[in-house]
Amino acid sequence: MATTRLTSKQLRERAEARQRSGSPRAKPAKPAKDAAVDKNDDTYATGSNAPTTGELNLEVSIGRRVRHLRQRLQLTATELAAEAGLSPGMLSKIENGGTSPSLSTLRALARALNVPMTSFFADFEERRDCSYVHAGQGVSIERRGTKAGHRYELLGHSLAGDIVVEPYLITLSEDANPYTQFQHDGMEFIFMLSGKVIYRHADKLYPMGPGDALFFDAGAPHGPEELIDRPMTYLSIIIYPRP
Repeated sequence: MATTRLTSKQLRERAEARQRSGSPRAKPAKPAKDAAVDKNDDTYATGSNAPTTGELNLEVSIGRRVRHLRQRLQLTATELAAEAGLSPGMLSKIENGGTSPSLSTLRALARALNVPMTSFFADFEERRDCSYVHAGQGVSIERRGTKAGHRYELLGHSLAGDIVVEPYLITLSEDANPYTQFQHDGMEFIFMLSGKVIYRHADKLYPMGPGDALFFDAGAPHGPEELIDRPMTYLSIIIYPRP
């Protein structure tokens, strides 16, 4: 097919005619947005090293529960398998979430572990508990320290799980007395909010004022040794295995 070659004058006249007719010029196509930006699925993490919790499938949840119950009884996999009438290989598959155990198998495991069958589904159906306490409405706890002017206000509680966490707001009044013989299981974290104190842990002393923090093994004797600026308040979080 033959092509018609236009002169520069003809090209100029054609362009002017297009402008007069108002024919819009084709706009350049916009680049497609990045799919990741469109979905806005960026995830963020805290500064904690705690492993993330993913969505469990039923087999994995049952397997983890069986292993936890077995270890709590200090049974080996071979011992539990023999007690439940299973092969060690089958028990290994169950604990690793590699198979879906039948009801008869779960019944045998429940009998061997001395637990109800429903306990195998506890993690899968577990609620993620949350405790909310409005300002000034913590539960006042009577403890040995209250005799020396120490007021304990429980700010929340853990409802389930293998670990108990007890957050307290502790107030030492004007007539509070030092006491350094607190001693209990677990770990304790203290964060000073107001006032000043010399706090003892075992054979060491720590000067503490607003913003200072102390984290320690609560199995050693501890407590406020010298009350410098009263009244004082601090946050105390006690963590210990659930009995």
